[in-house]
Amino acid sequence: MAMDGYKGFLGLLVSSLLVGFLSVIFTLIWVLHYREGLGWDGTALEFNWHPALMVTGFVFIQGIAIIVYRLPWTWKCSKLLMKSIHAGLHTIAAILLLLGVFIFLLPWAPLSLRAFVMPMHVYSGLLIFGTVIAAALMGVTEKLFFALNSSGYNKFPPEGVFTNTLGLLMVLYGALIFWIVTRPQWQRPKEPNSVLLQPNGGAQEGVGSLTVNFSNVDAPDSKLNHEASARKRNFTADEVGQRSTM
Repeated sequence: MAMDGYKGFLGLLVSSLLVGFLSVIFTLIWVLHYREGLGWDGTALEFNWHPALMVTGFVFIQGIAIIVYRLPWTWKCSKLLMKSIHAGLHTIAAILLLLGVFIFLLPWAPLSLRAFVMPMHVYSGLLIFGTVIAAALMGVTEKLFFALNSSGYNKFPPEGVFTNTLGLLMVLYGALIFWIVTRPQWQRPKEPNSVLLQPNGGAQEGVGSLTVNFSNVDAPDSKLNHEASARKRNFTADEVGQRSTM
């Protein structure tokens, strides 16, 4: 399927993935080189798992989970498959949005409820993503304040410059994800079989589902009945004509 501004989308997507991957690499370099590595022995090295896992899961993987619906190469895949991938990535990132799982993934949720909750689902997800990045930035800065207290954080030591670069990468990654996911021209096309009953019988397109006019739902059957009746009439007329010539 064609996408408006495909080259721009592709450029932003590659840039976001590159920046996000660099954020993970910078985090690992920081904890392995500047913070003496990782440990699971009850020492202070156990804390180093926290920034490594938080940036990798809460920031990088969650960002990918947010934009997975925007990938035009997946538009031919079923919506259920993309929902499963979306939920799986959030599971890996330890951000299981319970509202999204119970309302959008499970099949028995009414379509009207999905359409009503979809805007809250989208924007609350972006809000959580933004607050996660803010929490990661504050956590890294707090760690630097305590770790570089003796050497002087305000004197721009190498570790401070390196870690602040990590912070800029996380902010840039979040900005790219926000930009990609808020562009209406890059939304996944609505599926024809995703319909929502409208009380007034009117056609309306919602945020997360395709709504149609249900007054025409029986049109195919009516058309078939009409064609069958027409064939029956034609057959009757031909039969009468044949009999009249005998």
